[in-house]
Amino acid sequence: MEDHEIIDLYWQRDQQAIHETAGKYGGFLWNIAWNILRSHGDAEECVNDTYLRTWNAIPPARPTAFRAWLGRITRNLSLDRWKLGRALRRGQGAEVLLGELDECIPAPSGLDSTLEDQEIAASISTFLRGLSRENRVMFLRRYWYGDSLASIALRLGCGEGKVKSALFRTRKALRSHLEQEGIWI
Repeated sequence: MEDHEIIDLYWQRDQQAIHETAGKYGGFLWNIAWNILRSHGDAEECVNDTYLRTWNAIPPARPTAFRAWLGRITRNLSLDRWKLGRALRRGQGAEVLLGELDECIPAPSGLDSTLEDQEIAASISTFLRGLSRENRVMFLRRYWYGDSLASIALRLGCGEGKVKSALFRTRKALRSHLEQEGIWI
């Protein structure tokens, strides 16, 4: 079923919309949650919460990039759950990923943090569009989808060392880009 047809089911308040969403995107969403949380139960709960959030958001929302929209909901829910769990216990997973980007992305502060976040997001998007396809895929697979270095290397048919060094160089270039934009000083 096409995305616009699934979205129409949500607009009609037809519960088949959730079934169709799960059938088409359930595995994709679960992988995002798993890569951040490393817990089957937590990943499953975040995916189910994604379906609930989607049900509550459509209507009035009518997302144009449904897969990315769902992925963003799952990612945000997973990061929130990870932060909650981190407050209770120390672990790895997302902590490693977010730690890698600490040197590149400034921490939000103050009342203007929403505007700063939008400015940072726009600048990062511009930066990513300027990367080679391979480096962009590596960056997004690592920091958006939370894939392991081994998984990225396998996907791209290269060694983990290449992925690791490319990500290091990309993070360094991102920081430089943000400094030039006046976002990171």
